[in-house]
Amino acid sequence: EAQIVESGGGLVQAGGSLRLSCSASGFTLDDYAIGWFRQVPGKEREGVSCMSSSDGSTYYADSVKGRFTISSDDAKNTVYLQMNSLKPEDTAKYYCKAVAMGRPIYWGQGTQVTVSS
Repeated sequence: EAQIVESGGGLVQAGGSLRLSCSASGFTLDDYAIGWFRQVPGKEREGVSCMSSSDGSTYYADSVKGRFTISSDDAKNTVYLQMNSLKPEDTAKYYCKAVAMGRPIYWGQGTQVTVSS
């Protein structure tokens, strides 16, 4: 069964770092554009960062620019989100999404990130 699974979330103090992983099975992530999203209960899911499948170009929301970095390891079929200088407002459940033209869209189950002040 093709799926993606996020991991790496946890509890960290403000100013700390976490690295989230988005690992795929059953398909090749390199063929897909990958996006990281986050959601707080009661609020809409918001885009955090994404990486193009065509040229590897990246995008970051203004709220995380300069602190978060998206990257990929094709050998591991995994995309990462390195999160530095974490703030309490980064607390959310983080989701990975894989999108490709004409192919199924994949969402992971999410991983919780909690930043304490």
